[in-house]
Amino acid sequence: MRIAETLLPEFDHEMATTRKVLERLPAEKYSWTPHPKSMTMGRLANHIAEMVSWGEAVLKTNGIDLQPQGGAKREPWAHAETGALLAAFDAAVAATRAALLATEDADFGVMWSLRAGDQVFFTLPRAAVWRSTLLNHIIHHRGQLSVYLRLNDLPVPGIYGPSADEA
Repeated sequence: MRIAETLLPEFDHEMATTRKVLERLPAEKYSWTPHPKSMTMGRLANHIAEMVSWGEAVLKTNGIDLQPQGGAKREPWAHAETGALLAAFDAAVAATRAALLATEDADFGVMWSLRAGDQVFFTLPRAAVWRSTLLNHIIHHRGQLSVYLRLNDLPVPGIYGPSADEA
């Protein structure tokens, strides 16, 4: 079995779960934040959805430059409405899923870097980036977003089993 085929069920499960969390966001709460140092609910949701779009870049390129020399700074996603956010998320899931299925085993060992101009944040094999910077990062922020839902008395979907709102 190819590496991509072993990763696909987990990716599909986590993306379906992530979508359930994103679906619960009312646009009127996008500016809510639990603390001045925390992201707003809308910024956090956009960050999660955008991270999915990075999956295709992880698998098809040798890195992402957030501030390319002579180029425009990479601007974060800023969808202000849940329907638009979900459409962008769904497109990112489809593109990343297709890229995953097209990735050969040897390609998971290729080194990949995240940088901002001359500053290199890390260089790791794609397999490590897929697990840590992509899936774990999305799951981490999805957990934060589920707490945001709870703090706003919004129903939290089951993530790894039923939630108190679905029991």
